[in-house]
Amino acid sequence: AATWNISNLIIIGLAASRGRRGSTGLTGQDANGVPLRRSKRGWMWNQFFLLEEYTGTDMQYVGKLHSDADRGDGSVRYVLTGDGAGTVFKIDEKSGDIHATKRLDREEKAYYILYAKAVNRFTNQALEGQSEFIIKIHDINDNEPKFTKDPYMARVPEMSDIGASVIQVTATDADDATYGNSARVVYSILEGQPYFSVDPETGLIKTALPGMDREVKENYQVVIQAKDMAGQMGGLSGTTTVSITLSDVNDNPPRFTKTLYDFRVPESLEPGSVVGVVRALDADIGENAEMDYRIIGSDGPGVFDIATNRSTQDGVIVLRKPLDFEKKHQFGLRLQVENVHLNPRFFSMGPFRDEASVKITVEDVDEPPVFERPSYIMEVKEDAAKNTVIGAVSASDLDDKRSPIRYTIDWRTDMDRVFNIHSGNGSVYVLRELDREENAWHNISVMATEFNNPQQISRVPVFIRVLDVNDNAPAFAANYETFVCENAKANQRIQTIGATDPDEPLAGHRFFFRVAPEAAGKANFSVHDNKDNTAWILTQRNGYNSLQKSVYHVPVVISDGDFPMQSSTNTLTVRVCSCDREGNMKLCNAEALTARAGLSTGALVAILLCVIILLMIVVLFAALRRQRKKEPLIVSKEDVRDNVVSYNDEGGGEEDTQAFDIGTLRNPEAIEESKQRRDILPETFYPPLRRPAPPPTYDNNGDVRDFISQRLQDNDGDPTAPPYDSLATYAYEGNGSVAESLSSLESVTTEGDQDYNYLSEWGPRFKKLADMYGGEDSGGES
Repeated sequence: AATWNISNLIIIGLAASRGRRGSTGLTGQDANGVPLRRSKRGWMWNQFFLLEEYTGTDMQYVGKLHSDADRGDGSVRYVLTGDGAGTVFKIDEKSGDIHATKRLDREEKAYYILYAKAVNRFTNQALEGQSEFIIKIHDINDNEPKFTKDPYMARVPEMSDIGASVIQVTATDADDATYGNSARVVYSILEGQPYFSVDPETGLIKTALPGMDREVKENYQVVIQAKDMAGQMGGLSGTTTVSITLSDVNDNPPRFTKTLYDFRVPESLEPGSVVGVVRALDADIGENAEMDYRIIGSDGPGVFDIATNRSTQDGVIVLRKPLDFEKKHQFGLRLQVENVHLNPRFFSMGPFRDEASVKITVEDVDEPPVFERPSYIMEVKEDAAKNTVIGAVSASDLDDKRSPIRYTIDWRTDMDRVFNIHSGNGSVYVLRELDREENAWHNISVMATEFNNPQQISRVPVFIRVLDVNDNAPAFAANYETFVCENAKANQRIQTIGATDPDEPLAGHRFFFRVAPEAAGKANFSVHDNKDNTAWILTQRNGYNSLQKSVYHVPVVISDGDFPMQSSTNTLTVRVCSCDREGNMKLCNAEALTARAGLSTGALVAILLCVIILLMIVVLFAALRRQRKKEPLIVSKEDVRDNVVSYNDEGGGEEDTQAFDIGTLRNPEAIEESKQRRDILPETFYPPLRRPAPPPTYDNNGDVRDFISQRLQDNDGDPTAPPYDSLATYAYEGNGSVAESLSSLESVTTEGDQDYNYLSEWGPRFKKLADMYGGEDSGGES
């Protein structure tokens, strides 16, 4: 068996290795037939024990390893591997002695696992298989108990019973709890008696006195000690501080700071304003100090209210209704305050409420006069004479001074000065004539001012209704456009008429229709009253001739049924038109079309405005066209041709001189706008007669004749054309023209083949042109 020696150690639970020496046997042969031998294991170690915190000067001896294969000749070398091998633990290779090189702390590492083997020093061949062993560190009491917190914070309700749990403290000891009493902790209280106690085994802190009052003392500092070795002498200890606060409970009632509060407020104080603030104190805090105020008695119900200011817990008295010093000078209130959150546990300590009285004095303020009514409604007939009194307003000063009142009308509400008021007695009277049809209601504002203090002003609305008087005659309800067919029969209805009246009688309108007496004897038409505020216009004879008379005027008298009766004569214009068999209008002559029953002023103004706008548009359009850029007459510089200029020898000056635009020959569409004559009035109302085109003379000049004929018609129909004695030129250079250009440039040398005799047939306007070109010797001259 393997042998080992350990000096200065106590071996506990050693399970020694068992070595089997000299017990070798054949297990077989190798490939060469050499017998194989297996050496049985000769050594094994289980565990060693080492004391922690060694304080000696030499290295601490752990133990000795020895193998049966060691003959003492130094051929065996011992090798140590594993936790701390070579650093914490060293082994003598020859002797197998193991030493610890430094102090060991069990709390840092409680055991080390190492591996040992024996090898041949020369061949490095293992003599024994590797063996595992453990070095355990023996504990000593070298650590004091430590609390998990320092300090501890705890709260416990005030007035708690004895033994109420506060908090549990915990201390831990790093020593080995399985070996001795090094880690067995006992708790004790060093400071905090007699208020609190601690359980020595669990560390639970409890209250030790009943009725601890937060309002007397709120915070406590308790020192707890934890000692190991079960509290015996020589044990290590640690301490911690526990800060204990008594939490509040509602064990105190609120109390008013005064039994009687006195406030003074002006009567002009607006509803919703603060009258005063009352205060009650409560020794509790937080929600336990929250309180509600209420009015439990008042000689002015509903005038005041009270609310709680949650941030300050004050009672705020608020005005709910207007005050009036003249009606009540003083108010008395009875207030009550009570905690919101009550604790049934402390009901026995008395009622948690309090009461107080409040006196509120109303101070007099100079106020504006007060009208007897909030508004006034008056009525007056529209035919009332000037200075007619239609009603009166009344106001008074309710203050002690009883100042006289002066009445005026706010002229901003009566810009036309229709009414006035007596400044002394408030009588309202008429200043101007009234017209209900123009304004049926008048809304004015009457002001009442204190005579002694003009700054005190009050107003009241006065609504004046103008009563209707039958002062308007009825008239046609519409602008009727009536016609009668030429083939109409007698007693045929051609129009239904109605009436309108701006008056408004109480019983409603009742209109009467009839033909005017002066036209009744010779009337071509009759009026049939339908008794329903309408009437029919009927024919009196068969057949009407528009050539004899195209328009008839029927005077209709319309009367109302009110008193005094009003009537008016309205003329109905009837046009005579040709109609088909069904009576549908086909044609009316021009006179009948323009003859209307009469246009209203608004229609005439509208027509006039339309005419003015059209004239402005025409003038603007003409100005824009004059500013428009004309098409150049000569596009190319090589196109140089003579212009034919006409001269009026008989006068007119430069006004009669018009240059002929040669561009017209090239492009007939680019015709220069006609310039208006300023020496004659255009004959716009008498269109010129169309002159028939001259008969064609030569078929090969048809396009020239057509062009000149068109230009001739344009000049005859142009009211702005030159005078008759002016020379108008007509020329056209068309396709196949034998004349080619009329210009002297590029012209043929002779015009003998041209015949212009037909120009003499065109009238006096072309006489000079016929003389120039149509003569027999003209060809020789050119």
